[in-house]
Amino acid sequence: MILAGVYLPLIGYVLGLSLAAPPGPVNAIIINESSKSILHGTSVGAGAMTADFVFMIALYFGRVAIPAWAFRYLYIVGSVVMIYLAIAVIRSKMPSKTPRGNYFVGLSMGITNPFQIVWWVTVGLFLVERMTLLSIVGFFLGLITWIILFPYAMNKVGGKYSPYLKVFSFLILVSFAAIMLFYGLK
Repeated sequence: MILAGVYLPLIGYVLGLSLAAPPGPVNAIIINESSKSILHGTSVGAGAMTADFVFMIALYFGRVAIPAWAFRYLYIVGSVVMIYLAIAVIRSKMPSKTPRGNYFVGLSMGITNPFQIVWWVTVGLFLVERMTLLSIVGFFLGLITWIILFPYAMNKVGGKYSPYLKVFSFLILVSFAAIMLFYGLK
């Protein structure tokens, strides 16, 4: 029983990092916004984490029923949003300038990101159905760790490598846009 008290939150923590850490659109925006301040980057991550919370609650109460045909349109819309964000990153003009605005950028990206939706419909459903409350707490601790430490690290190294980070972010966003458009049009 004591082992489960440590093991289950650790599983949740690792799952939280598995959703937050991979290169993707939210992390690309966090990289760019962290060059302004740690708070700017963290606020984008907090918005995306709020989207995760919404998905978790929706799954928990069983009110999420995304029909298979809707994924195609989510992919197409998501690819257009990511191309817009890629251009904004490379031009260093983000849709918002304040941490509060960045929070809503992260939230809107998280809520509409087909990959995040698919993660929740698959892995997230497992988390909600099979794991305990301790696992869910561990999951959100993993997300919080990422959205604090990643912007901090990017802020500290970002100034020196800012042009390279912008190009890297641009390439990530365009790559995800191309992949989503491919699946949306397939």
